[in-house]
Amino acid sequence: MAGKKEEEHCSFCGRPKSETIILVSGLEAQICNHCIEQAKLILDEETAGQFLAPDYQNSILKPAEIKKFLDRYVIGQDEAKKVLAVAVYNHYKRISQKQDDNEVEIEKSNIVLVGETGTGKTLLARTIARMLHVPFAIADATVLTEAGYVGEDVESILTRLLQAADYNVAAAEKGIIFIDELDKIARKSDNPSITRDVSGEGVQQALLKLLEGSEVNVPPQGGRKHPEQKMIAVNTKNILFIAGGAFQGIERHIAARLRTNVVGYSFAGLNDDRVDKDNLLQYIAPADLKKFGLIPEIVGRLPVLTYLHPLSRDALRRILIEPKNALTKQFIKLFEMDGIELDFTDEALDFIVDKSTEFKLGARGLRSIIEAIMIDAMFELPSKKKAKKLTVTLDYAAGKFEKANISKLKAAV
Repeated sequence: MAGKKEEEHCSFCGRPKSETIILVSGLEAQICNHCIEQAKLILDEETAGQFLAPDYQNSILKPAEIKKFLDRYVIGQDEAKKVLAVAVYNHYKRISQKQDDNEVEIEKSNIVLVGETGTGKTLLARTIARMLHVPFAIADATVLTEAGYVGEDVESILTRLLQAADYNVAAAEKGIIFIDELDKIARKSDNPSITRDVSGEGVQQALLKLLEGSEVNVPPQGGRKHPEQKMIAVNTKNILFIAGGAFQGIERHIAARLRTNVVGYSFAGLNDDRVDKDNLLQYIAPADLKKFGLIPEIVGRLPVLTYLHPLSRDALRRILIEPKNALTKQFIKLFEMDGIELDFTDEALDFIVDKSTEFKLGARGLRSIIEAIMIDAMFELPSKKKAKKLTVTLDYAAGKFEKANISKLKAAV
């Protein structure tokens, strides 16, 4: 009697075919579904956070292509887009540069975006990161304090970037960090502080090593709450820092440098007809940041300086309808998910823009105003079976807006 044929088994774990769902055969080996799943977990863990292709030179878009991508999401601000596109392109060319003793070393060009609130500083940085598929983190400078005081240490900025990269250090070291509200850590006077300025000049001094590029020990869960944790070493040499701030009141320093007046009479004999007093930010220079309260070392480590124009009425109108994520498109999609067709008349859109301009709320105010107008419809219509279409007219928008509590909006002016 012939012997019983030996049952096939997995070449990796040794499981017999009867204990597996599937056994994949190769030339000289087999692998079961359990080992395939385990291999997939290992592969995911090893490749987590690898946002960029290894060949940066060929995987990064050219500056004109970067700006074209930004145009899909951000209206206007062409000057800031060009500066960002060139700076980001040069930064990733720098990363792809082969290290050679005889090679010219390209230094990092961190960026400062200056503009009024709601003009698109954060949106520009977030859109750049989306396009590049790199780890991106937003840090709020207002919560940072000098080490040893209540608040967050500057290393917490890198903790957020590590989290965005799934703790893949190699990916995090080629990421982008947007430091918002940079103007809030300006020192209180132009003279060096005699007493401790724990949330101003002290934070600026601590930021220097991050901006310049150095090996920083980062607490992966935040240092003060978990002092016993093991630190992770992160090199910030190839991390691009984009800082943004409103720098409210910096116009006075710009006007003084240009020898013109923000308000009042001009000095006799001085010709400032060529100065656009309604948009002094376009004349901003590093010296103005120093006068505002940034220490010279910080200004030197943020060499690329650009500005964002205040949003005009036409720009606000375009923001409502043109970008890929336009506000009206978002609300139309929300109602569409309930089977309701939503549209806005031109007069209603003009009303929304007029109110945002009146309350000086910028692009962020557009959403607040639309929410106030649409709140009743969003509450009632999903429950009504007959509701299939809603057209927001001028009368509808004006009536709903008047019913809403707009005192908070008026108080914000």
